[in-house]
Amino acid sequence: MRFSIKLLAGLHANYPSASCTLDHRSPLELLVATILSAQCTDERVNRLTKDLFRKYRKASDYVRVPREELELDIRPSGFFRNKARSIAAACEAIMDRHGGKVPDRMDDLIQLAGVGRKTANVLLGSWFGKPAITVDTHVKRLSGRMGLTHQTDPVQIERDLMRILPDGEWTFFSHSMILHGRQVCKARRPGCEDCFLVDDCPFPGSSEGKKFISPK
Repeated sequence: MRFSIKLLAGLHANYPSASCTLDHRSPLELLVATILSAQCTDERVNRLTKDLFRKYRKASDYVRVPREELELDIRPSGFFRNKARSIAAACEAIMDRHGGKVPDRMDDLIQLAGVGRKTANVLLGSWFGKPAITVDTHVKRLSGRMGLTHQTDPVQIERDLMRILPDGEWTFFSHSMILHGRQVCKARRPGCEDCFLVDDCPFPGSSEGKKFISPK
């Protein structure tokens, strides 16, 4: 594995305001939005939560509402039954174990229904201001292409990135890589020819990357 400071500088230069793209005004809203974002675009989640967050303001609201009503309210996000179950169970635990407040520790967060390390890191980094690396599909794909990890398991990728990145850059790195994955280094066709990171990325010279680079 290798890490170039130029890579990080390029991300800062091109995504200076990189941040969480899920709309939220509280840790509870971010928790719910992140659960809803599974297999759903952030844009669709933001359209959904615009009304949802006016109706549900506290953890108790998600617990007390009939499950069928909550399912109907989040139906556009897909997998709405499982998501409603997770949201209600997570909120019940927040009420019972954390005084109605979303906890700010990894060990506590991952005990909540529907919350794994990825969701926990979104909360820790984007709301609580703690160093956190979120390994979503974009971060996983780009980290491999850029030679930052040889792992495929998200937890192992997170550990590799933690070892090579300054902890003060963890949250920004996650957000900027997600943006880069959406806009440039896409899954089906990475835009290597127009990528500002191409000189510091091993992917264009790899056997897979050469398929996407036009000969000069």
